[in-house]
Amino acid sequence: MSRRKRFPVVIVVMGVSGVGKTTIGAMLASRLGWAYYDADDFHPAENVEKMSRGIPLTDEDREGWLEGISALIRNRVEDDAPAVVSCSALKESYRRKLEIAADRVALLYLKAPKDVVEERIRNRSGHFFNPALLASQYLTLEEPSSWMRHASPRTSWTRR
Repeated sequence: MSRRKRFPVVIVVMGVSGVGKTTIGAMLASRLGWAYYDADDFHPAENVEKMSRGIPLTDEDREGWLEGISALIRNRVEDDAPAVVSCSALKESYRRKLEIAADRVALLYLKAPKDVVEERIRNRSGHFFNPALLASQYLTLEEPSSWMRHASPRTSWTRR
C-alpha cells in the first residue's frame, strides 16, 4: 500500500536574484488562488541599504530576515492557509530554517544561465538589488538536492 502525503500548503520559489522568483511566484499564486509573499519585503532597512550599495549580506544579516519568513511559513502551515513565497534561500542551512524539508512545504528551484540573469538585473528598475552583488549570490548558492523528493512521480499528494 502506498503512503499518501498531504498536499503542500506553502511553495517556496528560490534562486538567485534576477532569476524570476517574483514573476513566477506571483503568477503561480494567482493561478492557484493562493496568497503571495515576496521575501524582499521582509528585509530590514539596514539590509536593503547594504545591498543597494553593493555590499553582500552576511549570515548574521540574514538571521532576522529568515526568522520572519520562517514564522510566516509556519503560520501558513498551522492555519492550513496556502501561500507561495519567493525567497532566495541560497544555502541549505537557510532552507532548513524555512522548514522546506517539512511535508507541507515544497521547494521550486529556478535556474537560468548567468548571462540571462545578468541582463535581467541590468534592465530592471525600481529594485534595490545592486547588480554587482550577483557574483556573490552565485558564490553563496548551494543548489538544492533534497527538493526533488517533493517532485517524485511516485509521490501522491492529497488535500485534507
